[in-house]
Amino acid sequence: MTATSRNPSPPPAAFFDRDGVLNRDKGYLYRPEDCEWMPGAIEAVKNLNDRGYRVFVVTNQSGVARGYYSEDDVVRLHAWMNGELAKHGARIDKFYYCPHYSEGTAPQYSIACQCRKPLPGLILAAFAEWDIDQARSFLVGDRESDLAAAAAAGILGFLFDGSERLDDFVARLPAQVE
Repeated sequence: MTATSRNPSPPPAAFFDRDGVLNRDKGYLYRPEDCEWMPGAIEAVKNLNDRGYRVFVVTNQSGVARGYYSEDDVVRLHAWMNGELAKHGARIDKFYYCPHYSEGTAPQYSIACQCRKPLPGLILAAFAEWDIDQARSFLVGDRESDLAAAAAAGILGFLFDGSERLDDFVARLPAQVE
């Protein structure tokens, strides 16, 4: 007789807002040399990677629509961030960003869209693209709009105020969603 194998359940996901959660919010960050990691951010990502979580960034980047920087600048910064994480054995599985802002100056980006938080489009895009256990997934953000996006996507959201190390904050979360 052969044992029947069971399909393992898909992994949960941890979603992070970027500015104010993974890195200090300096306003319209797009240059790697200006990026300053939040204390414990790299360790938080690595811990979640090691625990089998998919890790995603979901970030509004209205600076593109405002003409402050380009989408290429956003992509370059995200590649740099993943390179820095890789030096510590950590990774972001994918960065999802919204370049839109209805009151921007760049016409192609000055639209109302479904991906700008507090709408859930970025999270829903990850659900569509990846095999994720949504019931055990969560988001960490620093604004109410982040939590609203999480709720609209059907996952728990946690407000991070930056008063403690991110790894200490995140270490308590999986127990609340599992």
